[in-house]
Amino acid sequence: METVSTDEGLVERYLSYMEGPRRASPHTVIAYRSDLGDFLGFAKRLGRPLTTIDHATLRSYLANLETRGLQRTSIRRRASVVRRFYRFLQREGDVETNPAELLVLPKGRSRLPRVLKAVEVGRVLGAAEERRTKPDAPPEAWRDLALVEVLYDAGLRAGEACALRIGDLDLENGWVRVEQGKGGRDRVVPLADPACIAIEAYVAHGRPGLAARNENATEELFLNTRGKAMTTRDARRVISRLGAVALDGRPMWPHLLRHSFATHLLEGGADLRSVQELLGHTDVGSTQIYTHVTSERLRTVYDATHPRA
Repeated sequence: METVSTDEGLVERYLSYMEGPRRASPHTVIAYRSDLGDFLGFAKRLGRPLTTIDHATLRSYLANLETRGLQRTSIRRRASVVRRFYRFLQREGDVETNPAELLVLPKGRSRLPRVLKAVEVGRVLGAAEERRTKPDAPPEAWRDLALVEVLYDAGLRAGEACALRIGDLDLENGWVRVEQGKGGRDRVVPLADPACIAIEAYVAHGRPGLAARNENATEELFLNTRGKAMTTRDARRVISRLGAVALDGRPMWPHLLRHSFATHLLEGGADLRSVQELLGHTDVGSTQIYTHVTSERLRTVYDATHPRA
C-alpha cells in the first residue's frame, strides 16, 4: 500500500506542476491524468513501483497498448506523456535517468487539417448575416455573426473566443487582446473591418438582450441563451448549426475556421513566422502543417488545369 500511495503521489505532483508552472489547460491535465492512470495501472499489475520502471518495461507497455487495439496516434500520445512524466521525475531527483528518453514512438499517420475554401467561408458568413438581418432576428443572431467573424478573422480557438471580455477589444483600431491562451501566451491579434462592425452591432443590439436573461452580470463578450458566459460547447453548437445551413449539411466546428484562417493567410503570401504569432503557437512546427495544406491545394489546382498533368 505504501508503494501505491507513493506512485500516486508522484503522478499528482506532476499534474500539479502541469497546472501550476506549466499553466496547462484543464483539458490537457484531464488527458494527462487519464494516460498516466492507465500507465500506473499497468505498473501495479506488474508489481513495479514507478521509480523502478526500465526501458524494457516501457516497451512492454507500448506493446500492451497495441494488443488492446489502441490506434497508433493514441499510443504515441501516451508514450509522449510517459516520457514527459519521467523527465519531470529526473529533474526532481526521484529517478537517476529517464527510462523513456530513448523510447521509440510509433509513427502516426500524417493527417492534414481540413480547411474551408474562401467561398465556403463566405457562404457561412452569408448565412449568419441573412439570419441577422431578418426583422424578427433574436439576440442570438447578432451574436452568431460576431462569433463567426472572430473565429475566422482572428483565428481564435473556441476557448479563447469564449473567454474574450469587452475590455479586450479595441474596435476603433481593429485589435483584440487574447489573454492566457493555450500555453499561457498572451497575444494581440488584428481584426478586419467586417469583424469590428459585426461585434459593434452585437454589443449594441444583441448582447443587451442576452444579458437581461441573467441576474448576475458578466464581463465576457459572448453570452449564451441564458445570458451566461458562452462555453466552448455552446460555440460548437452555433458553428455546427451554421455549417448545416450553409454547407449543405456538412459538419463544421470552430477549429475548422481557425485552420482556414491560417491556410488562407499562407495562400495569400503571409510568412510562416507571422502566422505563428497570430495563432499563438509556441513552436513554429505546429504552424508548418498549414504549408503542407497549401501545397496539397496547389497540387490539386495543377492536376486540374495543367494540360500535361
